[in-house]
Amino acid sequence: MKKTVTRLADGRELIYYDSRDDAVHDAVDLRPLGPVATSSEIRHDPLLGDSVAIASHRQARTYHPPADECPLCPSRDGRLSEIPDSAYDVAVFENRFPSLAGDSGRCEVVCFTSDHNASFADLGAERAALVLDAWTDRTAELAGLPQVEQVFAFENRGVEIGVTLGHPHGQIYAYPFVTPRSTLMLRSAEEHRARTGRNLFDDLVERERTGGGRVVLTGEHWLAFVPYAAHWPYEVHLYPTRRVPDLRELDDAARAEFPRVYLELLKRFDRIFGEGEPPTPYIAAWHQAPFRAAGRHDFALHLELFTVRRTSGKLKFLAGSESGMSVFINDVPPEAAAERLREVASE
Repeated sequence: MKKTVTRLADGRELIYYDSRDDAVHDAVDLRPLGPVATSSEIRHDPLLGDSVAIASHRQARTYHPPADECPLCPSRDGRLSEIPDSAYDVAVFENRFPSLAGDSGRCEVVCFTSDHNASFADLGAERAALVLDAWTDRTAELAGLPQVEQVFAFENRGVEIGVTLGHPHGQIYAYPFVTPRSTLMLRSAEEHRARTGRNLFDDLVERERTGGGRVVLTGEHWLAFVPYAAHWPYEVHLYPTRRVPDLRELDDAARAEFPRVYLELLKRFDRIFGEGEPPTPYIAAWHQAPFRAAGRHDFALHLELFTVRRTSGKLKFLAGSESGMSVFINDVPPEAAAERLREVASE
């Protein structure tokens, strides 16, 4: 992997990641951009104990531009974009409309490919491996910022999820606090350790591996399954078989196998609802251990992949129980979801 670091016209950082060592990125951002103006503020909720990012400047962010005005495509034929070069493999840059900025953290955009019409599932093994390298490198870099407590790499795909740019891309949020989901996981792991003397994540993965009929895909170094208490209609958790706290500690064998396993999962997601259906909207979310939390090394890196579509033409809305009380009601039994995801395997 070759890494090239440069700056956009307004001073934001842009990083190119290339598979070839001879790749050159020397194009200059010629746009007349003014300084980035953000109003991000973190407010603590004393009732729930969590934090909310207030970011009113995001109301002005780019919203569903036509394909020939996509800001994530390369700059070509006189049209200038967020990517000054005319081609790239993977590119990462600071978001111009960040939810978190300065002492409140950092937000980055990860462009998986220069092909506007592709999806992650179309990337191929070499490019998927390069994206994994980019996620890992960004985790390592952001971990060095004093205000950052946790790094969250994710992909939102589909207008049903709320995506405002159709180009295949993901994001990275570097939070200045430990997120509520991770706090709950760490607390559960601590309580499990105190009660049993064992690691909660290890026990959970072993339970899914050995019974219940919810395993979707098994590799030598990765295991994918629908969790016993799945929140979403179709939800898969992907764990490395050797527990590690974050992406930086994956070994070479797990890195080498990841593209095959993950690309297969994404292709299966697009087949869930049958031929002729539009691409399945999904969220793919990497859960990594907070950097300075107690119990960090009891945490298990894993990816959660889920869709808001519950059946053909119908979405799972977070209504009264989910939105009001955080109690999910799932219309699809996890065992049935796992069976369907096995049925649509490529081989």
